Amino acid sequence: MHVWIVAMLVISALLILRDMAKTIFSLRQRPEDVPAGQIFGQPQKERVERYAQAFRKLADTFYGMPYRRDYLSNEQAEDVVWQTYEQVCANCHQRQECWEGEQRLRLGVRLVRAMEGGREEKRKELKKQWKGQCVHSYQFTQELDHFFQREREKLVWDNRMIENRLASAQQFSEIAGMLERVAWELSEIVQPSRGFADELRYSLKKKGLLVKSVWIMEREGSRKQAYLTLQAKNGQCVSTLEAAEVLSELWECPMVPVNTSRCTINGEAHTVHFTEKMTFQVLHGVAKIPKDKERVSGDSYVCCQEEEGQFVLCLSDGMGSGMEASKESGMVVELLEQFLESGFTNEAAAKLVNSAVILKRQDDMFSTMDLCTIDLYTGVCGFLKAGAAATFIKRDQWVEAIASTSMALGITDQIDLEVTSRKLYHGDVLIMVTDGVLDALPLEKEEETMKEIILQVHSQSPREIGRGILDRVLSYCDHGARDDMTVLVAGIWKK
Repeated sequence: MHVWIVAMLVISALLILRDMAKTIFSLRQRPEDVPAGQIFGQPQKERVERYAQAFRKLADTFYGMPYRRDYLSNEQAEDVVWQTYEQVCANCHQRQECWEGEQRLRLGVRLVRAMEGGREEKRKELKKQWKGQCVHSYQFTQELDHFFQREREKLVWDNRMIENRLASAQQFSEIAGMLERVAWELSEIVQPSRGFADELRYSLKKKGLLVKSVWIMEREGSRKQAYLTLQAKNGQCVSTLEAAEVLSELWECPMVPVNTSRCTINGEAHTVHFTEKMTFQVLHGVAKIPKDKERVSGDSYVCCQEEEGQFVLCLSDGMGSGMEASKESGMVVELLEQFLESGFTNEAAAKLVNSAVILKRQDDMFSTMDLCTIDLYTGVCGFLKAGAAATFIKRDQWVEAIASTSMALGITDQIDLEVTSRKLYHGDVLIMVTDGVLDALPLEKEEETMKEIILQVHSQSPREIGRGILDRVLSYCDHGARDDMTVLVAGIWKK
């Protein structure tokens, strides 16, 4: 537990670094002798790069340590035999005759390997062979089994420690990757030309806004972004949308403040982040029911829009049902949301969550993860699954299933992720479900039956679509939920 807490504290501190660095840039003023367009953040960029190198090196150090083993080493197997010898044979008058040479040691090691591999017939054969050569054979084989089990338990704990170390190494590696991306982003934040800055200041002044600083990201093949530190004149209160209108006219493309920025600007200076207006919007709804006789569902979900124009939907199914399952799945979606908001990629965030689940894991509690991220500029939807049920896309009278055969989070440090993508269009509907929904449908026909159910629901509201699907699924199991059931629906439309 202490390892998990320390790891989470380290990650939480570093997650703040990205926003801090951008804030530093946005608050800086350009000296008169610095040419317009010059990158001002080189010292910060180099510092972040050094942080990344330090974490990369730390991860490599962890990866360079011994890996887990499923079997005892030869030295450990021989040590089991010698411990048994000390316990049983030390005071036997025949020990020198019995243990002369290495024949008896080799026989003991073979017996250990037979126990280790669960080969009962071979084990009986070797015990019979030992019985013919030892007057204390019963006592010896009993003690051998005792010392073997103790060494085996030690191996299990060693492997658990190795898993925790590899999970920490995975975290350090992903943090290094995130810091490298932040360093690159910092190098892309520049000040505009003097002509653009002067025209922007003049236009915003007519709106009652004073410009304290301007930083922009404008490169070919990427969306325009601007960080403006603004202050309203004479105690006024000005909407950030008015500043966005001025930027839109100057850049000749629609600009809007990001959803996490302020709505209004008052007499205090505040930095507002503006980006290009998105093409699509998403509405979502959910229908869920806990397992019979349970008050709390073990399924958790989150839906949110990120600064970079990504709409995120995540659904997690905790192992079992009830409060414990709810806590596990809730931790998964909360951590994933935090990592994505902090700039990690989908796969990096999923790996970090998996590491956290491994470090925290108790009593073999696992959770699935079903992640969909919709690019609101292009309509491309990315799917990332870890042990999750199929996701469905409805377009007019056609339904496609996105299935997965990957394992759940927390089973292994080398997480098995299945990643794919689809292009969504105006009016498409995305349906995400937990396995309790599909398991209620006819065996081996779950996906086909679900497609038929989806086509039978003609509602337009995502919430009503979810309710309609859940009602029809419950009719297949006499309206009794044998497991937690959740249907998360999202519709995409052009603005």
